[in-house]
Amino acid sequence: MQKIKNIAVIAHVDHGKTTLVDELLQQSGTFSEHQEVQERVMDSNDIEKERGITILSKNTAIAYLDHKINIIDTPGHADFGGEVERVLKMVDGVLLLVDAQEGVMPQTKFVLKKAIELGLIPVVVINKIDKDAADPDRVMDEVFDLLVALDANEDQLDFPVLYAAARDGYAKWEMEDENKDMIPLFDAILKYVPYPEGSADNNTQAQVFTLDNDNFVGRIGITRIFNGRVKKGDEYILVKACGEKTKSRISKLIGFKGLERIDIAEAEAGDIVAIAGFSDIDVGDSICDASNPVALDPMHVEEPTLSVIFSVNDGPLAGTEGKHVTSNKIHDRLAKEMETNIAMRMEPLGDASFKVSGRGELQIGILAENMRREGFEFLLARPEVVLREEEGVRLEPFEHLVVDVPTDFQGVAIEKLGKRKAEMTSLIPMPDGTVRIEFEIPARGLIGFRNEFLTDTKGEGIMNHSYLDYRPYTGVVESRTPGALVSMDSGEAVAFSIFNLQARGTMFITPQEKVYSGMVIGESARPGDLDVNPLKGKALTNMRTSGADDAIKLVPPRDVTLESAMEWIEDDELVEITPISVRIRKRSLDPTIRKRAARDKKNAK
Repeated sequence: MQKIKNIAVIAHVDHGKTTLVDELLQQSGTFSEHQEVQERVMDSNDIEKERGITILSKNTAIAYLDHKINIIDTPGHADFGGEVERVLKMVDGVLLLVDAQEGVMPQTKFVLKKAIELGLIPVVVINKIDKDAADPDRVMDEVFDLLVALDANEDQLDFPVLYAAARDGYAKWEMEDENKDMIPLFDAILKYVPYPEGSADNNTQAQVFTLDNDNFVGRIGITRIFNGRVKKGDEYILVKACGEKTKSRISKLIGFKGLERIDIAEAEAGDIVAIAGFSDIDVGDSICDASNPVALDPMHVEEPTLSVIFSVNDGPLAGTEGKHVTSNKIHDRLAKEMETNIAMRMEPLGDASFKVSGRGELQIGILAENMRREGFEFLLARPEVVLREEEGVRLEPFEHLVVDVPTDFQGVAIEKLGKRKAEMTSLIPMPDGTVRIEFEIPARGLIGFRNEFLTDTKGEGIMNHSYLDYRPYTGVVESRTPGALVSMDSGEAVAFSIFNLQARGTMFITPQEKVYSGMVIGESARPGDLDVNPLKGKALTNMRTSGADDAIKLVPPRDVTLESAMEWIEDDELVEITPISVRIRKRSLDPTIRKRAARDKKNAK
């Protein structure tokens, strides 16, 4: 029987998970000597490479001594908590990475809470000890205090600790030890991570935790085998979460080694493999023995807290840049996403629009960015929180927010967050001269806050947040103060006109860019929207002037990205997304209807 260890690497975003997995792959001898391997090899998706974050959990397997170690690299951002939750059920231990300077962050708490609830013992790795402001002893105390706060049992509180600099390829038991290699970490995995429970002699029980797709064999379920054996060509029963059962034959069984996938004939209890042959396989489904099917508990993933409405682009420039523009195409693409992403929901609204709910703006923004790259064209509305009602009380989601700001900016951060109904829970001076302030804030208060926060802190502030719970509704939260500069004509923008409009606010467009009536072309310097004409050229006469014309000096426009546009817009605005452009427009392009709506809103107050 194979000696197997199954571990997940969990941490806050940017604490070094993927880099650590890189080093474990390199130093275990999994790659052959001539094999060229790029940096952060597990981040295979284009967006992951560009942003330097992990979005999808991925698994790999390494051979060390006589053991096979299955490693799952998980996302570190709170919005992808659904990925982490289902992965933790598939492993027997976790490597908890904590930055030696930043210490325990919101997502560290979120993922560790899930691991503690499942009874997993963490192997704590204090990473990035080579940083100038690193303070491993303080971080060690923070981790212990966090485990106590999460009601960890005695075994979990007696966790092993290693010190590492994954980028430089070493881990060690004590700070005084020599900086050598990753062998202490391999030894810790073998010593402290339990062997899988279950027996190869029992009836087969396996559960799917991630889906993949192959053009030749169809849907593939990446599966943990809890009991029994799985053989290629044998018949098994697939038990869905709803209890429905279907019988099918395994057409392909795939094992993992490093980054390679290898065809295998058989796998047994404890291993993680990919299985093909079931056409309707889904995350959380159980694969059971055909003669005695006993299903495993279906997976529970926390409900979405934020929703955004996707709709067909009906603007004047619709269909000029995108390939997939119809509601059928958008529906099919969203439905395909829901199959593999169990933390998201999709609900058709009937008027060529779809309500997509997820765990945060980033998660929905990544989906929109992927669709855009695939040639889709659509509109996005302003994100809204998902409200609940219990015993007649209206509830809304709250977030735990941590901001690290230079001392000079702590006043403005506290003031701005106070207006968004945030309650400060702690303020701690940090060794690097910054201040760490913790808040509890309604999720609504965070929509559109990041850009304002970065402006107020001159780009030096860092904010992180994770979901807390549902609490009673807190009333109106202050949102964007400046109004929008709205184009009153359609055509190509003119430099002369943009130059004159610069005094009115910040522009989003460049000369010769296509604009249309109702399109937002800038942010006004004052509250309230302003209709302007960006097409107005200079009036020419046949009179000669004594002086030369003044040179037109244009300030570079503010770059409108998909995420910044989603944060910036108000309820009466939409983001128009195409493979080439991201534009902001008014929901109603007719200025008369807009003025009437604004007047009605004012009278209602």
